[in-house]
Amino acid sequence: MTDTAAAPQIYLVTPPEFDLGSFPAQLARVLEGEEIACLRLSLATRDEDRLTRAADAVREVAHAAEVALVIDTHVVLADRLGLDGVHLLDGARSVRAARKTLGADAIVGAFCGQSRHDGMNAGEAGADYVSFGPVSGALGDGALAERALFEWWSEMIEVPVVAEGGLTADAVAELSQVTDFLSVGEEIWQAGDPLAALRGLLGRG
Repeated sequence: MTDTAAAPQIYLVTPPEFDLGSFPAQLARVLEGEEIACLRLSLATRDEDRLTRAADAVREVAHAAEVALVIDTHVVLADRLGLDGVHLLDGARSVRAARKTLGADAIVGAFCGQSRHDGMNAGEAGADYVSFGPVSGALGDGALAERALFEWWSEMIEVPVVAEGGLTADAVAELSQVTDFLSVGEEIWQAGDPLAALRGLLGRG
């Protein structure tokens, strides 16, 4: 059962594109300035060479800070590059296969949109966490993961839950009692000072 009295941990997501010359130092400053539970490499590219070079760069920073690093979608790359796991974008569909490839100790997470059913299936298939979102905004078809979904999940399901997509200070305040992790990415990287932006989002600015 989720301990809703505990503050959610921060699950940091890279920007979809970044400069390998400057981003690692920017990332290191955030990892040093706030306690981060996990880092996800989430690049828009599907170019294997670019993904590999990016993974090598951010892994060095993440592991120096003792932060686990997972990658979006690419199970084979996660295995080949020695990353800590994978974040799947297709709900429960690939969880069992990813677990078989990466082994019992790897992190396997699943994004399940707004679907309680997909979330439960992912948990039953062996996901270490499920994420729901977006929580605000008008992206995609405009469907949102409402507070009631997180509240139900935290009361009924033991698998940790992540809130992601469109996090604002108001959304953080609303969801902090009913989620285990807050997934923060583009909300802070577009700012001149990402660490200050993260603290502001968390109400600590």
